[in-house]
Amino acid sequence: MGTIILFILSIFCFKNEKPVLKAFHLLGYAQGTTYHITYYARDSVITIKQTDSILKILDNSLSIYKPNSLISQFNNSDKGITMDKHLKFVVKKSFRIFKETQGGFDITVNPLVNAWGFGPQKISSFPDSALIKSILPCVGSQKLNMEGMSLKKDVSCLKIDVNGIAQGYSVDVLAKFLESKKIKTYLVEIGGEIRIKGKKPNNELMKIGIESPNAKGGLDISEKIIRIKKGAVTTSGNYRKFALYGKTKISHLIDPKTGYPVQNEMISVTIIAKDAITADGYDNALMNMGLDKSFSLLKSHKGLEAYFIYHKPDGSVADTATAGFYKYVSKTKNN
Repeated sequence: MGTIILFILSIFCFKNEKPVLKAFHLLGYAQGTTYHITYYARDSVITIKQTDSILKILDNSLSIYKPNSLISQFNNSDKGITMDKHLKFVVKKSFRIFKETQGGFDITVNPLVNAWGFGPQKISSFPDSALIKSILPCVGSQKLNMEGMSLKKDVSCLKIDVNGIAQGYSVDVLAKFLESKKIKTYLVEIGGEIRIKGKKPNNELMKIGIESPNAKGGLDISEKIIRIKKGAVTTSGNYRKFALYGKTKISHLIDPKTGYPVQNEMISVTIIAKDAITADGYDNALMNMGLDKSFSLLKSHKGLEAYFIYHKPDGSVADTATAGFYKYVSKTKNN
């Protein structure tokens, strides 16, 4: 899921007087945020009702905010449940990212997220070290077991939270639905998580603006513009969603190994990948891992490109990226 610092630019119009394809737009609310779909076709073939129906099915599987969802049933169970195809796909992907990031991404972080007040229920005070210590035995994806459609837990207190990856998966599901309707050019966005395919009828690629550091140490919206023909773009950040712990800002990203909010140099990570579930999962993991470990991991993941905003040792804000990321960046804001 992650903090949102992406938005869509100039995707709504083109200059052809009599275009063969028209732009259609769907806007709505889902998963605690907004969604937006733009697609190009001769006629309207997708409705908001269809889109909302798909998203409702996904929520009934993956939402920790729905007491009767499959994931809530798992969390409330002593041993486990039978999954549907959506929960199975997301858990399987989560296992892979957990292993490849050496625990940097872990969906069993749910009890810690709740303890720090970033779950469905609010808290009156932050947890002390004794509470964190008591929760840690309930955390760790190695304590999850998946066999066929069965998902089981080694300890009854283990609970999962797929918010860090489910929004990306939802974007992919909607993209697949559009493609099943023979739509070849589209943009799907939920809460800033984006998947794009094709060019507009005027042969232009769609634009995505990314916040970047400015000379005053802040962030400028759309300072960097990227264009991709096919793929996904997601961002995770720690400066929009946080709590105050004394005089310290507490990130909503919790380190599953220590039990405490992530405290490192990272401000945000933007990922470009082939699909949104991959980008969404890794952006959270890299935020947790920090700059050096992130670059080390990315060397062996040629399908991922990343853009980082971070604090330098002197407190100033800087940015950097993988070499492959820059091929997607426009030279100026206007081209």
